[in-house]
Amino acid sequence: MNKAGSSTRCMPEDIHKTGATPVAVADTSPWAPIKRPVFRMLWSTWLAANVCMWMSDVAAAWMMTSMTTTPLWVALVQTSATLPVFLLGLPSGALADILDRRRYFIATQFWIAGVATLLCIAVVSGVMSPPLLLALTFANGVGLAMRWPVFAAIVPELVPRAQLPAALALNGVSMNASRIIGPLVAGALIASAGTEYVFVLNAVLSVISGFVIMRWRREHTPSPLGRERLVSAMRVGLQFVWQSSHLRAVLLQVSLFFFHSTALLALLPLVARNLHTGDAGTFTVLLASMGAGAIVAALNLSRLRQMMPTGTLVLRATMLQSASTAVVAFAPNIYVAVFAMVLNGMAWITCANSLSVSAQLSLPDWVRARGMSMYQMAIMGASALGAALWGQVATLTSVATGLLVAAISGTVCMLLAQRQILDLSLEEDLTPSREFKVPTADAPPGTGQVVVTIDYLIDPTRTDDFKALMRISRRSRLRQGALGWELLRDINQPGRFIEQITDESWTEHLRRFDRVTASDVALRDRKLAFHIGDAPPLVTRCVVEAAAKV
Repeated sequence: MNKAGSSTRCMPEDIHKTGATPVAVADTSPWAPIKRPVFRMLWSTWLAANVCMWMSDVAAAWMMTSMTTTPLWVALVQTSATLPVFLLGLPSGALADILDRRRYFIATQFWIAGVATLLCIAVVSGVMSPPLLLALTFANGVGLAMRWPVFAAIVPELVPRAQLPAALALNGVSMNASRIIGPLVAGALIASAGTEYVFVLNAVLSVISGFVIMRWRREHTPSPLGRERLVSAMRVGLQFVWQSSHLRAVLLQVSLFFFHSTALLALLPLVARNLHTGDAGTFTVLLASMGAGAIVAALNLSRLRQMMPTGTLVLRATMLQSASTAVVAFAPNIYVAVFAMVLNGMAWITCANSLSVSAQLSLPDWVRARGMSMYQMAIMGASALGAALWGQVATLTSVATGLLVAAISGTVCMLLAQRQILDLSLEEDLTPSREFKVPTADAPPGTGQVVVTIDYLIDPTRTDDFKALMRISRRSRLRQGALGWELLRDINQPGRFIEQITDESWTEHLRRFDRVTASDVALRDRKLAFHIGDAPPLVTRCVVEAAAKV
């Protein structure tokens, strides 16, 4: 394995096997996670955090309508709130995977408290303007970008895998209970005291939440290999998602859903104003109705998941969301609009939760925050783009027309997408495994890429099947963090193939052994079944060294 201007040192080794890990069984009732004290404490904190988020969003959206009635400016409030998650989600997820998640979570709460304080000062001093409001809303979104991936990664630590769907459903209850509480509190404060008091309460609740999280005595166990470098961690996270066909399918569907569903949230302040005697209270009632519908659906999601596969559930929820959006667009009075918003909330949580559970079950713990940050990036990027687009459509036509076009397009796009993707109910076994023997070296290399070769001898008549399996092996190696992968064929010896994997360094090579799952072990066994040599496939590890200067 020589490159121009470089040389290699090599260490031969055989493939070995060790033991496996059992899977735990847990209560899967909808309320089971709440019985766990730590989950209950952090869930309460998450509820408070979401209440703050909705109070801030309602106050910002309504404040913008008091400064301008242009639909584009109003819709841009939603864009400025969600765009930071799209821009900063990946580095935030990488930091949540490599830093102490507890301390990182605490820091996000104090960031949001600081932004809320600045918003309050700007309102009280009379310097608030549409551009400044968008800038501070963007800063608040930065806090959300920091907070969401770390909480998404924490949840699977708090409950057994079997309780994860119930835990995520309860998070949906938290989100949508806050969708009711936040707007109601914000509306009452705006009407009775003023917008600045919404931001004061937001800051106070965020600080209290930060201190509550401090009570969590989570023990952070640093990796013996040291922290991953941020850039490398981001690269590995991107590779994992890109090499997972299941995750790519989830990201496509969640992007399509939120790109279209955000039209209703972005334009809802204008829908409320256009209703008879519409005011801040009308806007609050509509949001609360959506939250109530979502809570009802969240408590029945386990039953729905048993009735139909995930793909069908996602499609039907999308169709219901589109239909209810169209009804809201042309609602003659608040009663019809409230009924449609309840249905919309039920559809929203059903689709969002189904896709969130599918994403979580596709991620091992070591890359969970990065994977879920990209899931959230897909949501927020699609929401930001969708809010701007549907706001512009409404500006050029009308609010009702913009919502109708979004509703029709949402169902059509989801139908087309589902024709091209795999069944989301299929899952890999991501149980961590220690089956692969960790390599050692007499003198571990400090620098230089590591090139690993595995020498297979197979029956030449089975070449096509072996190459198909090695394509799966390529995805597996790259998902674990390998820098590159190649399959070499001996031109003089039919049936001899060499799998070549390149790692960024010796340390990054060792990290791959911490990331092995039961699925990787099963894949290794399938590859070994092709090998017909008398001895196991020979594994050789070489380090690339710079050529000596002449």
